[in-house]
Amino acid sequence: MSKTVELQIEKSRGLVVGLRKHLSEGEGRGVTAQEIDQMEQTLSELEAANREVDRLREELAPKVKHLNEVLTQVKVAYADKKKTLKGFYPQEQWAAYGVPDKR
Repeated sequence: MSKTVELQIEKSRGLVVGLRKHLSEGEGRGVTAQEIDQMEQTLSELEAANREVDRLREELAPKVKHLNEVLTQVKVAYADKKKTLKGFYPQEQWAAYGVPDKR
């Protein structure tokens, strides 16, 4: 759970508790039980969405790691082959091999 979302959930829960307490005491000026119910429902939706995002992050992390490993392999292979190509062919022929570099 991100700190921002976690903090907002905690603050909102505290507010709902306080509003309910004062509403039952007859001091709920300007706030209705329906509004508090709606806030609680929205807060529950936020918690559910946050759990889903956390689950997706857990699934995504190893895939991103694998992607970065493969990307590193491709970059190394590209640099190695490009270096070899530049050593064997004159600059005019590099473009034919897909190497746009110029010295």
